[in-house]
Amino acid sequence: MILGGQDGLVNILGIILGVIAGGGSDTVLLATGFAAAITESISMGCGRIHLRNVRARLLRGRDGARGEGDRRGAGRRTAGDPPDLCGQGVLRRAARECRGHDHGGPELHLQPKVTGDIIRTAVVITVTTLIGHLIPLLPFVVLSRTPALVAAIALSALSLFAVGVYSALTLVGNLWTNGLKMVTIGLGAAALGFVVGRLFNATGV
Repeated sequence: MILGGQDGLVNILGIILGVIAGGGSDTVLLATGFAAAITESISMGCGRIHLRNVRARLLRGRDGARGEGDRRGAGRRTAGDPPDLCGQGVLRRAARECRGHDHGGPELHLQPKVTGDIIRTAVVITVTTLIGHLIPLLPFVVLSRTPALVAAIALSALSLFAVGVYSALTLVGNLWTNGLKMVTIGLGAAALGFVVGRLFNATGV
């Protein structure tokens, strides 16, 4: 929920600010915004499924290498070898460490998920990303540009603060610190879209 909602909201707010700064019409703004909302929401959900498939392949490769190592280690072991220095002992320690992390390698940050759960996770990410997109976009459907822009920024700031508070409650951190940090990072990232739009507008591209 945190990943999808924050990504969708910041992405679409940056697009809105970029289109406005670049001199785009309301039609261009809405068409671009809704197209991005639909495509990125689906992309985020599919990306989660792909991540699960990558992890499954890594685990299969690890298990295959472990089995091959067991067979080789068994052939080299002698009666005088300490258990932890023989091939099987080393592999057992490696297997325990892998099970402790169980994500195919710490550098990939792949989290364990059962097969049945990945579909639910993908759906949640898709829906929350879409909701995040719609929060700053919907004011432009019902309001004129200036009040819609004010409403979009205000709603985005409140939503980002709520996401920060939610992350503090469910994970770790201070409510106010997490909330304000999320607002600062989110609005700051979206402001880059405004800068890009101004650059294109100024150069007449």
